[in-house]
Amino acid sequence: METSNQVIDLLVVGGGTAGIVGAKTASRLGARVVLVERARTGGDCLWTGCVPSKTLLSAATGSGGGTGPIAAGGVGSEAGFSGVRARIASAIATIEPDDSPASLEAAGVTVRHGVARFTGPGRAEIDGQQIRFHHALVATGSDPAVPPIPGLDRAPVVTSETVWDLTELPQHLVVIGGGPIACELGQAFARLGASVVMLVRSRILPKEDADAADIVRSSLIRDGVQIVEGATVEEVTTPDGAREAVSRVRVGDGRTFPADTILVAAGRKPRTDGLGLDSVGVDLDEKGYVRVDHAMRTSNPMVWAAGDVTPNPDFTHLAGVYASTAASNAVLGVRRSVSTVIPRVTYTSPEVAAVGITSAQGASQRVSTIEHAHTDRAITEDQIDGFTRLVLDKRGRILGGTIVGPRAGETLGELTLAVHQKLTTRDVAGVTHPYPTYNDGLWNAAIADARTALENRGVRTAMSVLVRLTRWRATRSSLRRG
Repeated sequence: METSNQVIDLLVVGGGTAGIVGAKTASRLGARVVLVERARTGGDCLWTGCVPSKTLLSAATGSGGGTGPIAAGGVGSEAGFSGVRARIASAIATIEPDDSPASLEAAGVTVRHGVARFTGPGRAEIDGQQIRFHHALVATGSDPAVPPIPGLDRAPVVTSETVWDLTELPQHLVVIGGGPIACELGQAFARLGASVVMLVRSRILPKEDADAADIVRSSLIRDGVQIVEGATVEEVTTPDGAREAVSRVRVGDGRTFPADTILVAAGRKPRTDGLGLDSVGVDLDEKGYVRVDHAMRTSNPMVWAAGDVTPNPDFTHLAGVYASTAASNAVLGVRRSVSTVIPRVTYTSPEVAAVGITSAQGASQRVSTIEHAHTDRAITEDQIDGFTRLVLDKRGRILGGTIVGPRAGETLGELTLAVHQKLTTRDVAGVTHPYPTYNDGLWNAAIADARTALENRGVRTAMSVLVRLTRWRATRSSLRRG
């Protein structure tokens, strides 16, 4: 298709998860779609995010589900760090065809390699070549943010994007940050044999239930991670002329920590520079993210956005779902709203999975918690450090919750559905669940809450009446038979 002479239905800028899903959705609906990617399709998730990080975590436990650390050169380590890197490369190579230009072309999407820039209403250019469009989807993603710490620019720094370029296991790894990426990578490298220090501005996993963060903290410490919370990194010093430089990272209380590698995991920033969004009237927020409404439409009704370039949470699953909504809204002329029920998982050991409201907010809400010390599957596997917690309204409707334990993310699907469908604990308790599973925690938390309804005086009175009535009928029937 000669894109310079034809007005296309949807121009997609960015070939990560949001761009790929949005482009394929629009094409399947019959739209003429061009996707522009400046580097390689697949985005952060495939190359530097979900796929390599979860493979690293799996390798660090020895077999993709174990719980103990391994040494980088130990028996179960797949021939050391080089083996781990080979395993990561293999996982990427296996998944990459699904995100490739060939896969997009097979779905009817025209793929262009280059840099796109908007030049005016309904117009853009790709490396100088003009293209016209009816609608556009901005899906350019985000980059790791590197804070302006004195001396950091001279130190051996990696981010979640460049850590995969390491050819040797760090001996002294300092992690700046305490969110999911920092916790996941910090634990993985510690299990592989690195000495790891985490410098955290507040506390680890600040957006999660405090009890969940406590369990993860204890697990990290058991794996050898030194966690310094409430720490402000003041300066990084690196000796001049050293063949193998070891930097010193100084925090506010004067302590310093050695680092041959510094992993910065302190947030992200949107990729909007050079897109020419001002030429098409697309507004950005104070942090540079593309503002969108509930339908993923920007301030320009012909331009849509999805994924990490928007202020929404940086989750791959969210990018795909929201991009699909944006693309269908654009090419069909409808205004479907995206769901605000957003599940999230931190893939530490144990995992932390959460959705919706995770703590009671006021007297009208309550919680039902099952400690995994009372969950049979957890007992049989000696993995009792965890819990399932539901947040409920006064009618027993499930508003959200947190699950901590092995494969917690697998149970989160049912909890997310319950929140989305506004189910009650009675709904969940009334469904037969397989036994024994970690999912028993969710079921038992629902059962425990449903049972509290029986403690209501009015309900107990009604039940007592029913029991007496049933007893009377049974006695009467027995006398008749006699």
